[in-house]
Amino acid sequence: MIDLTLPEEHEALRKTVQEFARAEVAPVIGDFYERGEFPYRIVAKMGAMGLFGLPIGEEYGGMGGDYFALCLALEELARVDSSVAITLEAGVSLGAMPIYRFGTDEQKQRWLPDLAAGTRLGAFGLTEPGGGSDAGATRTAAKLVDGEWVVNGSKAFITNSGTDITSHVAVTAVTGLRDDGRKEISAVIIPAGTKGFAVAKKYSKVGWNASDTHELSFDDVHVPEANLLGTQGRGYAQFLSTLDEGRVAIAALAVGLAQGCVDESLKYVAEREAFGRKIGEYQAIQFKIADMETRVHTARLAYYAAAAKMLRSQPFKREAAIAKLVASNAAMDNSREATQIFGGYGFMNDFPVARFYRDAKILEIGEGTSEVQRILIARELGLH
Repeated sequence: MIDLTLPEEHEALRKTVQEFARAEVAPVIGDFYERGEFPYRIVAKMGAMGLFGLPIGEEYGGMGGDYFALCLALEELARVDSSVAITLEAGVSLGAMPIYRFGTDEQKQRWLPDLAAGTRLGAFGLTEPGGGSDAGATRTAAKLVDGEWVVNGSKAFITNSGTDITSHVAVTAVTGLRDDGRKEISAVIIPAGTKGFAVAKKYSKVGWNASDTHELSFDDVHVPEANLLGTQGRGYAQFLSTLDEGRVAIAALAVGLAQGCVDESLKYVAEREAFGRKIGEYQAIQFKIADMETRVHTARLAYYAAAAKMLRSQPFKREAAIAKLVASNAAMDNSREATQIFGGYGFMNDFPVARFYRDAKILEIGEGTSEVQRILIARELGLH
C-alpha cells in the first residue's frame, strides 16, 4: 500500500517551521529584502531551532535527522520567503554536506559543529565567471607546494560567501592532468579571511535580495595540504553528487514558493471585489488557482519521490532532475499567475507575490539550469 502521509516526526517539524515562518519571518522579511540586507537575527533563530543541523549526525552537533527533513523545512520557509530558504539550503546542502559526506574526521570535527548550529555558514565554490553550466571548464588551479595548496582563480554567484559568519568556501580546482589528458579536478577548503582570498562587493540581483551572493577571487592563497576535501582528482564527481542532493532541496524550495503563490492568491481573491463580486467567484480566477494548485501538487509528489529513493540509497539522479525541472517550472508559472491575479498590486513590492515573482526565475537557473536537467533526464534514459 502506498502511503504519502508524513511520519509523525516529519509532520511535527513541518508544522514547527511553518509557524516560525509565519510568525518570525513573514512580518519582517520584506524590509530586509528591500534594503538588500542579510537577516542575521532570523538566521540565528533558525540555528537555535536546529534547522542547519537537520541531516547532520549528532556526533558532530547535528540533529541526526534525514535530508527529507531539510526539504520539508525549506518548503515551509519558501512559502513565505526564498532568501531565507536559500540561505538554509546553501548553508546545509552546499556548505556542510560536502564536508559531512567526504571530509576527514578531523575536518568534520573542526567545521561541522558550528555549521550545524548555524553560528557559521559554509559556501560551495563551483561556478566560474566564464564557465556557467560547464563546470568541467574549471580554470581555478591549486598546486601543492611544500605541503600547502596554493590556489589561484575565481568563482561566481557563490551563496553565503561574504557574510560576517561565513566560515569557509570549498572550491573545485584543477590539481593536475589525468592520464587521458583531461583536467584532474579536486576540492579544497579555504577558510574565510585567508590571505589572498578576496570577496567582491555583493551582486545587484533581480531576486533573493536578502541572501548573500558574491564573486570570489584567489590570489596565491595558501592552505594546508590537509584542507583537501575528499579524494584528489574526485572533486568534480563529489560536487556532482552534492548537486544531485541539492536539486531535491531546490525542488522543495520551489514547491514552497509555488504554494506561497496559492496561499496569497486565495487570501486576496476572498477580499478583492470587482464589478460587485469577490473576484474569487469568477470562473477565470478559479481556473487559474486550480491550475496553480495542480502544479504544486505534482511538483511536491516529484520531490517526495526523489527524496524517497535518496533515503533508500537508490539511484535518484533522474528523479532529482525531474523534481527540479517540474518544481522550478511550477514556481515560475505560479508566480506569474499570482501576479496577474493581484493586478496592479502584484507589481508592488508591498505584496509578497511581487517578491515571489522576482525570486522564481533563479530556480530555473541555479544548481543546474532547466536545460541541464533535460540533458540529465535524457542521459538517464540512455540518450547520448
